[in-house]
Amino acid sequence: MLRGGSGPKLAGWRSWVNRGRGNSHFQVHQRAEECVRALRLFEDISSGKPVPNVLHFDFDLSVLKDSVDLTKVAVMGHSFGGVTAVLALVKEPSFRCAVALDAWMFPLENALYPEVPKPVLFINTEKFQTPENIAKMKRLSSRNSQTKIITILGSVHQSQTDFTFLTGKLINRIFSTRGTLDPYKGLDITSRAALAFLQRHLNLEGEFDRWDNLLEGIGDSVVPEAPFFRSNL
Repeated sequence: MLRGGSGPKLAGWRSWVNRGRGNSHFQVHQRAEECVRALRLFEDISSGKPVPNVLHFDFDLSVLKDSVDLTKVAVMGHSFGGVTAVLALVKEPSFRCAVALDAWMFPLENALYPEVPKPVLFINTEKFQTPENIAKMKRLSSRNSQTKIITILGSVHQSQTDFTFLTGKLINRIFSTRGTLDPYKGLDITSRAALAFLQRHLNLEGEFDRWDNLLEGIGDSVVPEAPFFRSNL
């Protein structure tokens, strides 16, 4: 464990950490701009403009002309992608809301928090978040009552990825790719909460509002905000 002090080793470690943080700030802006460019592609496809496609297949994109509802656009991501989704709300007003799965918030500069204009649903796992990271999420929820923070109990950071379904017992034991919660149940909670949130803010057709209780952290294996800090970091 590193403690307070000085010297070349500590100075070198601080330099490495600062360079990493600076690089993550650059990356999150780059990735958020990629989200905006992806939206521009959908706009072109919907308007019937020809769009270059590096994949060689016979599907004709022109059949999607006037078929994409660009009035109901949200952005969603996991981990670094979660904070990317939050920043995308700042960069593109067409994104009406964001869903951030176990977001790592540190790449987002403090000055940008007041500029996040739209609601965010933070769906966190039990074993990843730290008090510092949750405090950054609460900076957003304190400004917007529609921004929600919930935690899925018995889950780990990989629970919101395909990786948790692909690993066997040995790999899981070594890398902790699964929590104590059944991964299919965790996926159901994540999907239902996201759909309820998206229906609320995008006016989707369907009956996803029957899962609105999850947005308040009410339900089996889910709690509001992040009452426990059991990070594996």
